[in-house]
Amino acid sequence: MKISTLLADEVILTEIGSRIARRRLELQLTQAEVAEQAGIGKRTLERIEAGASAQLLNLIRIFRVLELVDTLDILVPAMPSRPMELLKHKGKVRQRASKPRDVDASANQIKEPQAWQWDDDT
Repeated sequence: MKISTLLADEVILTEIGSRIARRRLELQLTQAEVAEQAGIGKRTLERIEAGASAQLLNLIRIFRVLELVDTLDILVPAMPSRPMELLKHKGKVRQRASKPRDVDASANQIKEPQAWQWDDDT
């Protein structure tokens, strides 16, 4: 099954769990062996393979045992700094997100929102 935005969260968890189980079986490992090598409880691994929610640290430990850590780079790829953004921010990397402001270009003033009125088309 292909994981996509159309799937419910529970379905995605179930699919990830079944992929972990298939990889474990491919490596000829039992649940007890993987759990012991990962430093987690066997019951925790059983729940993850069944599609239950899990702590990220436990998933990383399981991925190490199943030789899947390198695939995490695909999951959350590193975003390179764009040269124009670095110039714009004088070499500083952004630390926070901000909402766009409605600025009047001619006066560089922030516009105040106008009150709504009847027969207003906007």
